[in-house]
Amino acid sequence: MIWNWFMNDGLTEKVKKILTIVLLLLSGILYTPAQEFKRDIELNTFVPKGQWIVGSSVSYSEHTEKNYQFLVLDGFNSDGYTFKVSPMLLYAFKDNLALGGRFTYGRTLFKMDGVTITLDEDNDFDIDNLYTLKHSYSGMAVLRNYINLGSSQRFGLYNDAQLQMGGSQSKMVSGSGESITGTYATSTDLKIGVAPGMVAFINNYTAVEVSVGVLGFNFSKTRQTTDQVYIGERTMNSANFRINIFSIALGIAFYL
Repeated sequence: MIWNWFMNDGLTEKVKKILTIVLLLLSGILYTPAQEFKRDIELNTFVPKGQWIVGSSVSYSEHTEKNYQFLVLDGFNSDGYTFKVSPMLLYAFKDNLALGGRFTYGRTLFKMDGVTITLDEDNDFDIDNLYTLKHSYSGMAVLRNYINLGSSQRFGLYNDAQLQMGGSQSKMVSGSGESITGTYATSTDLKIGVAPGMVAFINNYTAVEVSVGVLGFNFSKTRQTTDQVYIGERTMNSANFRINIFSIALGIAFYL
């Protein structure tokens, strides 16, 4: 009917030709079947069903400053250390899929004997006898999906979906004698995150793993008591979708 209307409605020959070409193009677009395309990507078994993955990451660092100077800091004297251990246990309940958990414990100690902060000639103040100690602990449920790189059985990618719950205890003491003051704090933390990574096998049973967090939802609630009198609380919620260089983890795993 539309075609007859175009041809019998007194339109000029030039307009009729243009409309005819447009209709032919539209009919070709609408009725041309979609072309089948195959990428030939093969998903091979990288970690077989029934395999246990046992691993751990350990980190330790310490620092010492004696009469250190930096910008507004003068006569900075301090020392301390940070220790963290994180064992992991996973089980492959299906090819390239593993489920398990990770436990993390950390301890941080910082002692400062004295520092002078100079803002200008008329504004400077001293901080002496500062001592802080913090223990942190957490348990994490992990669902891991492995992806092979072509036909390689040595290198592969993985992605961890993580649900973490934990907490911490810390104390901070400053001053001396009658002017001493202290704060005790406890926190409860909940995290949901995604951490992609890469695994490289050294031999048939030992592999090096590196991962970095890119997506996370964090909830934290802290309660503190100062001088056993003053009580304060803080709640913090955050979400991010970016590469967090401070969450890079390197460890060794054994595939049994």
